[in-house]
Amino acid sequence: MATRLEARGLTVELPTRAGWVRPVNEVSFSLGEGETLGIVGESGSGKTMLALALMGLEPPGARRKGEAWLRSRATNGSGSSIVNPAAKPDAIERAGENLVAAAPAEMRALRGGEIAMIFQEPMTALNPVVRIGAQIEEAIRVHQPGLDGSEIRRRALQALERAAVPEPAHRGRQYPHQLSGGLRQRAMIAMALAAGPRVLIADEPTTALDVTVQKQIIELLATLRRELQLSLLFITHDFGVVAQIADRVAVMYAGRVVEEGPASEILRRPRHPYTQGLLRAAPRIARERLVAIPGTVPTLDSLPSGCAFGPRCAQHMPECDASMPELMHAAGATESHRARCILVK
Repeated sequence: MATRLEARGLTVELPTRAGWVRPVNEVSFSLGEGETLGIVGESGSGKTMLALALMGLEPPGARRKGEAWLRSRATNGSGSSIVNPAAKPDAIERAGENLVAAAPAEMRALRGGEIAMIFQEPMTALNPVVRIGAQIEEAIRVHQPGLDGSEIRRRALQALERAAVPEPAHRGRQYPHQLSGGLRQRAMIAMALAAGPRVLIADEPTTALDVTVQKQIIELLATLRRELQLSLLFITHDFGVVAQIADRVAVMYAGRVVEEGPASEILRRPRHPYTQGLLRAAPRIARERLVAIPGTVPTLDSLPSGCAFGPRCAQHMPECDASMPELMHAAGATESHRARCILVK
């Protein structure tokens, strides 16, 4: 499986009164063609900041370090992005673009055309005073300036249809406040995919929706991934959602990946105490007592020494405070299943 996105030691530093803090701390992962990687963790674990760093949308004053390699498509002779590689045999793979080192102009070209993002709250992400169709048309026009107006409108309508928006022509003439939460999220998906990106980041796309609409959105993303061969980075705090859509999982805590591996294996036999705690706290069909993880995620300017999860861990030992554990292969697991805990030795 070809790798489309690979992060190597990606770090984001933010300035605070107490000094620089790292909401994303030396995160590494790979995302293959047509694969879904679930990023899981509590609020404050660094999931959204990771997504923003990949998109070049980190807060003003932030510093990015490390590497994030995106394998992008070459452009055709007119300078516009090739949207459908299957229909364009002249499309060739570049060696890759380092998103961390890319200049602002390069990021603007890649953002939307090669890598796109669905934001957590579409009501604040969409422009409230611009019709839905016009916003999607703008996304197409930016990346394919050679198209005429009628073709742009046709593709915008096609994007709404692809996102399973009912009555797409009518909905395209409406404003965001006239749509339900589920339709706004579908409009966001249509906008994200309008210019033909091959990597899609979905930041908690089902959080504010009722369970019926959540299922519809998850099924839609799974269908689009399969039909368009998308590589999907799916951010969530819900292991139930991960079980439905992810091939692999990376669990984040206090800015670091603490466990990673195949989704089925992590759900069946998690190795890090934090992952185990998240699964015990998740609601189940069977009647049983939910066990909450004690305490809260530590603030970034006062992280404990050694393992950041140590103060909340029921299996805490003095050795946990000596140094931050490395990601280690979990005994009896597949080679790709690793956990940042001394107990996995």
